[in-house]
Amino acid sequence: MELLVEPIVELVKCLGRSTCTYLSYHLNLDEAVSDLRRELQVLICRKEDINSSIHSEAGWGKEVKHEVQSWLKLVQETNDEVQALEEKIQRIKWYSKGHLGKLVYKKIALVRRIYEQGSFADGLTITIDRSPTQGIILPTENVVGENSTKEKIWEYLMGKEVGKIGVCGIGGVGKTTLMKHINNELLRVTDFDRVIWVTVSYPLNVSKLQVNIACAIVLDDRHGLQEGGDKERQASKLMSIMEQVRYLLILDDVWEKFSLSEVGIPEPTTQNGSKIVITSRSIELCQRMGCVIVKVEPLSFQESLDLFLDKVGHHVLLVQNLEGILKLIVKECGGLPLAIVVIAESMKGEDDVKVWNNALNELQERVKSVNGSDEKIFERLRFSYDRLNNLEIQSCFLYCSLFPEDYSFSRDQLIEGWIDEGLIDGLASRKATYERGHAFLYRLVKNCLLEKAVDWTLKLSFMSLHVDVFKMHDVVRDMAIKSIGPKSRYMVKAGMKLTEVPDERGWGNDLKKVSLMGNNISKIPVGLCPKCPTLSTLILSNNCNLSKIPESFFEGMPELKVLDLSLTAIETLPNSISNLEKLSSLSLMWCHKLRYLPSLAKLRALKKLALNSFEIEVVPPGMEKLSSLEYLDLSWCFNLKEIPMGMLSNLSNLQYLLVYGGLKMKGEEVARLSKLETFQGVFDDIQGYNYFVKFQDFQILIDYEIEVGASVSPMMQMIDRKKLVVKINNCDLGEECIVLPDNLQNLVIEECKNMRSSLNKAALLEKATELSSCGIRDCEDMECVVDLDSSSCPVLDKLEDLHLWKLLKLSALVRVEGVATPLHIFSNLKRLYIWVCSGMRKLLPLELLQTLQNLEEIDVCQCEQMEEIIASSDSNPLLDKFTFPKLRILILRHLPQLKSICSAKGVMVCDSIETIKIDTCQKLKRIPVQLPLLDNGQPSPPPRLRGIWIGKDSNEWWESVEWDHKNLLQPFLKYASC
Repeated sequence: MELLVEPIVELVKCLGRSTCTYLSYHLNLDEAVSDLRRELQVLICRKEDINSSIHSEAGWGKEVKHEVQSWLKLVQETNDEVQALEEKIQRIKWYSKGHLGKLVYKKIALVRRIYEQGSFADGLTITIDRSPTQGIILPTENVVGENSTKEKIWEYLMGKEVGKIGVCGIGGVGKTTLMKHINNELLRVTDFDRVIWVTVSYPLNVSKLQVNIACAIVLDDRHGLQEGGDKERQASKLMSIMEQVRYLLILDDVWEKFSLSEVGIPEPTTQNGSKIVITSRSIELCQRMGCVIVKVEPLSFQESLDLFLDKVGHHVLLVQNLEGILKLIVKECGGLPLAIVVIAESMKGEDDVKVWNNALNELQERVKSVNGSDEKIFERLRFSYDRLNNLEIQSCFLYCSLFPEDYSFSRDQLIEGWIDEGLIDGLASRKATYERGHAFLYRLVKNCLLEKAVDWTLKLSFMSLHVDVFKMHDVVRDMAIKSIGPKSRYMVKAGMKLTEVPDERGWGNDLKKVSLMGNNISKIPVGLCPKCPTLSTLILSNNCNLSKIPESFFEGMPELKVLDLSLTAIETLPNSISNLEKLSSLSLMWCHKLRYLPSLAKLRALKKLALNSFEIEVVPPGMEKLSSLEYLDLSWCFNLKEIPMGMLSNLSNLQYLLVYGGLKMKGEEVARLSKLETFQGVFDDIQGYNYFVKFQDFQILIDYEIEVGASVSPMMQMIDRKKLVVKINNCDLGEECIVLPDNLQNLVIEECKNMRSSLNKAALLEKATELSSCGIRDCEDMECVVDLDSSSCPVLDKLEDLHLWKLLKLSALVRVEGVATPLHIFSNLKRLYIWVCSGMRKLLPLELLQTLQNLEEIDVCQCEQMEEIIASSDSNPLLDKFTFPKLRILILRHLPQLKSICSAKGVMVCDSIETIKIDTCQKLKRIPVQLPLLDNGQPSPPPRLRGIWIGKDSNEWWESVEWDHKNLLQPFLKYASC
């Protein structure tokens, strides 16, 4: 056949170009289809990455951009078109395939173009500013089927007759996913003052439920309620709060009946318009709580098949003889979305029919071998667990079952636990170990055995803490505990409200792991000595009232390797700890009453010691003998004044060292730790700090947070752990030059003297070319950030955040005075905060505007002399248009002398604006933000505008202020304390 190709091509050349093109399409069709598949797979990978990022970004006050939603929809439509095209190519005759070749090449070009459009450099979400907060957007999967069920729930929520709704169904049927969608939709239509989502779980903890509801009403505000507090008093307080709003309360995963009034939840009535939705596996429970029942049924076969194909990929239908096997596997899933998604993800990328057939046989045998709906669900999920085909990852998965039901664990917490258990071992560096942990974690997420939860974000004055959070579905957790089986011998009683540990009869002599975390255990009986010769892990953390452990308790645990007593009230540790020679991890985090540890000299195998205590005054005896130690955390030990000279030199294997609080470090000692990868601590003086920086290898030390001088703020540990930080406190910068690491990303300077008027004159930024965030506070000599007239001008092209606070002599960001502004100065600046800088009159000089095209936030507060935001120019009075293409947030507060934002006839073009807040700026007579024009030439509010907030007493000012087409903005006006 190959011998005929060349003569045929030569013949076709004689027949004409169109015929040649047709034959080319025909001959190259298979290769083109392969190229199309590869390009499509790359596009699908980007789509999955974007969906993962959306789950990470979406949450409090975030909404996915419309352009992102449209792009995701386009990708799905293109994927469907390509699948249909491939099926068509498979069906038609060989001699008719040529005319489809041109279409294949067009699709390749289209897929590449769509891929390029999916870069979204400006982010995937926009910030929704709600004041006060209405609810939280929850990350969730698409709902397949259940339209009639969803409509019925929606009808009850929008109607007046039904106040309490019970959404019931077996585990894994999709109750929570369905209600998450309804939660998110309700936040868009805003029919309720508050939409409150609380996961209840088993066993019921009334005071915890009270706290969680209070925090959900106003984010992270407990209103004085405490877990373990007086339930009646707290119920009264919660009742008074909830009676003030029309609420929808969604109580997810309820296992026990309880009285609404005992918790402090007002009964929904026609008059108050409030509603309660309970999700539960028990219809009887919901009926006893007075709910109208809405049952969530398993998916139909066609809905199940559609969901399965969405997850595994429609291309599998093109594999010969596979469709029938696939449909039988779908049937074995029993219409349960959880089982369908988990099993489909475990089969993704598999094209071998024999493997699929073997999977079907395994699944059928599992389901047939058990009785009861729960058991059948477990076996379906265990199939996905077995298909991980990696003992390390399987062990990491089973470890997650040691946490309480519905527990939210951070990524670092999980990976640290895996490292402590020795589940990730044998790698050369801690960085490599963490990277493998990340890979294991996302393998579990990808296989739907763990799920992404709403991330935690804590904003601080100069930094923010962002924490990735994960959860295990309660049905998956039940499967994991069952998968452990009797041979592995785990005792998991986490979060069960236990008040005491099990007696000796409950401790089998073949136990390997015990988790009693998250209970109310207050004491361990004197003389209790469990005989557990094979026990390797004991977790007693988060038993906040546990104050004493008897001497005998650890005597029968000679093989103990991991001991976690974090978040307990223990005051002393028993001497029997000293004999646990196999111990490799000892966690005493947040044990703030702990004042005594026995000798650690025999614990030569110890790799991790984490100790936080306000009472500890000296390092534990024998610590210098811990030659295997790789991880040492002595943070928050405020009464610990020193580490004896020479001790750190004996701990030469340290990779992770945290020693902030009251403890000051010697630069010479820390510099000797050649394996150090993570360091967080305080140096007493500039000389010691400089010695450390000069002799440290920053190719190995890749994560640091360093303070120099007397600490001004105890909040250093809250800084975003992804960033490289140096914080300079209370230092005289005129006496000695500060040496900064070349890879420094965050610089904080507080209460320093002799700043020599600017950063570059203080010679602080000569080498900090990677700086992305800078905060300066209470530096009395600071007159400007950068002086362009100076001989050394810093490179600030990567700076994204600039926070200036209480700089009383500050008069300008950049001192220009006739010098041309370098194009790179502040060219990547996104957030600018100026607070309590009473000497500033003009914020942004005209010469600087051309470099601020990436600016997203401007926040100016309590600058008493501030008169102009954009300085007017005598040399160029005709300049009247100022463009900020990415500006989202403009906040001007307590600026009594502010007369203008820009020149008298000037306008600001900022079509991306989302939030404007103006309070106590009584001399401001004009807002120059220009409204964009529609296609018909008519002005329109900015497309992303969420609100214009003014002070509660500023109505008269608003009426008098000039703003072109102000009437169009009236619906966005909100009165609140800014």
